[in-house]
Amino acid sequence: MGWLGRLFDTRDARVRMALLDLSGLCYLLVVPHPHVTPTVTQWILAVAAFAGALVTYRRPVANLVLQTALLAVAICLIDDLTINQVGASWALLEVTMLAGRARTISLAAGLLAVVDLADSIGDPLRQAASGVVGLGLEVGVPVLLGLVIRGNRELGRQVVERALAEQRRRESESRAARADERSAIARELHDVVAHHVASMVLRVGVARHVLTDLDPRVDEVFDDVHGTGTAALAELRRLVAVLRNPDGVRGDAALTAIEPSALPSALGAAVDRARQAGITVEADIDAAIGSLDAVRGLAVLRLTQEALTNVARHAGPSARAHLTVAVHDAAVHWEVTDDGGGVDSAPTTAVPAGGGHGITGMRERVEVLGGRLEAGPTGTGWRVRTVLPNTLPETAAATPVGSAPRAREAPAGSPTPEPA
Repeated sequence: MGWLGRLFDTRDARVRMALLDLSGLCYLLVVPHPHVTPTVTQWILAVAAFAGALVTYRRPVANLVLQTALLAVAICLIDDLTINQVGASWALLEVTMLAGRARTISLAAGLLAVVDLADSIGDPLRQAASGVVGLGLEVGVPVLLGLVIRGNRELGRQVVERALAEQRRRESESRAARADERSAIARELHDVVAHHVASMVLRVGVARHVLTDLDPRVDEVFDDVHGTGTAALAELRRLVAVLRNPDGVRGDAALTAIEPSALPSALGAAVDRARQAGITVEADIDAAIGSLDAVRGLAVLRLTQEALTNVARHAGPSARAHLTVAVHDAAVHWEVTDDGGGVDSAPTTAVPAGGGHGITGMRERVEVLGGRLEAGPTGTGWRVRTVLPNTLPETAAATPVGSAPRAREAPAGSPTPEPA
């Protein structure tokens, strides 16, 4: 029934008229006429009805007027009115289906009824009664069928509108729920995390000014802690702003934290910070990482910071770590290994001990970019590595990826904020 329903669709009026004309031609050429063959006048009126239906298929009222006029002429000139009666009835059906006002339908039905009744003027009572019955078929059936099709079309439109309204309502509720969740997270970050970080930064700042004659190494540690805390506060504020009003922040704050060209110096700063914590770090950083896209560049930085923090936390300050960042065929190969601080017993669990979420967060960040994080024991230490494929559209770069010479260690720059 799908194709039959489409046949009465507004867009398929031309198809309906073509099928109607085809059936009329079949009536004239194929159906036998026992009393009289189609005359020239009948053919002329039929062809005029066929052509008029095709020409005025987009203007149903004009088609009705034309078909009714041809029917009036046929009543006066020929005996077989079938072609012109069917054409006028079908035109009335089209008007009933497509007219914008009920008054138009009434006027169209009245016009066709008047023309059809004109054929019964002067006929005997029995023949006139037969003409009235025929009028019900010629006028009543098209109007009734057109109203049914019109009602079904309106019902379908209402069903679609209700479905769309329900979909919009669900989307609105989902957005409201996500906004509430973001607001709750923003409140926790602001009221708990940011408060404590700000308190630590303030106390370190006070200690720097109150304590005098400190060992230069202690003073350097104070400066580093104060700078890192200040940067962490700035990132927290930016994150809280994004959570509270995502549309009010240009771009994604997580993706604009570092420019790709600044990645080598940022990695160098992360390595220096690990060394200040007492870890011996060897770094092999490919200079070609400066031409990476911002998304993978930031991922490499965050992975490095988290991995070196885990080395300091779980392997201890006496550990030796090795960082490798290389670009091969536009894919980033990243790896951090450590010796476990010289301890012979390596951990056997899938993640370092301590119950944190560092490895989980690293894995999620890598999987978003189409990679897979491998983390596990190696020898007496631990190894974390991944490959970040080039899943983003290629962009023109001044230096082709992988063509720059490798550097043993990136230069150290200004401290880069740790992840909040």
